[in-house]
Amino acid sequence: MNTDLLAPASTDVHVEEAGDHGPLLLCLHGIGSSSAAFAPQLAELSAYARVVAWDAPGYARSPDPEVALTLDDFADTAARLIRERGGSAHVLGVSWGGVIALRLASRHPDLVASVIVADSSPGSGTDETKAAGMRARATELAELGPRAFAEARGPRLVSPGAPAGLVRRIVDTMAASVRLPGYGYAAESMASADLRAELPTVTAPSLVLCGDQDEVTGVEASQAIAGALHKTAFVIVKDAGHLANQEQPGRFNAWVLSHLRITARIPE
Repeated sequence: MNTDLLAPASTDVHVEEAGDHGPLLLCLHGIGSSSAAFAPQLAELSAYARVVAWDAPGYARSPDPEVALTLDDFADTAARLIRERGGSAHVLGVSWGGVIALRLASRHPDLVASVIVADSSPGSGTDETKAAGMRARATELAELGPRAFAEARGPRLVSPGAPAGLVRRIVDTMAASVRLPGYGYAAESMASADLRAELPTVTAPSLVLCGDQDEVTGVEASQAIAGALHKTAFVIVKDAGHLANQEQPGRFNAWVLSHLRITARIPE
């Protein structure tokens, strides 16, 4: 696995890469994570695709942005990453990363060969209470600090039956990844997002997945996304919470690979 730094207009972005052939699979993590969340995808799917996972601007090993970033800015940074590598990408986004992926698909359709949205939503801006709760997270992070913040939030992201080792990895990843101001910009981008009107404009084929025990965004939010998209498939991942790609990587990767075999014509 290689690490690299992308230098877009406003900030550098750290990425993890694996695989030297096949289509480009760009992985965008959730609001409390980093490229480390995609270790199972980097390990397994790199046999079939060039897998690239970012640390979003202001997260983990990516430097802090010099200016406040909006959802469009996060999507545009991802677009520059794709352009650096040429052609188009199949974009996999988890939770907040799914919101970015959908905005990327509507804003830069020429760069998105397909979109894979996992345990996501149309944005927190669909509901005033959800938006307020999302904005409050930045204050909570400032008050608690990254470690206590992660200890409080991390265990909620998996099912009750998740192994203790997985819970610890998720908490440790969050603690090492989130900080201000980047997390605050991400939270505001989610709080301001309401993608319901633009989802039908996404022309790329799509796959929507959700853990059957996701209590964060929930199955209904994923159903709403799938119902609004064209050329889509909707999959429930059994025995998984909000982070299905980490809790059930075998099942998750099998569905992603099946999607890529169809959309990227990867041979059996």
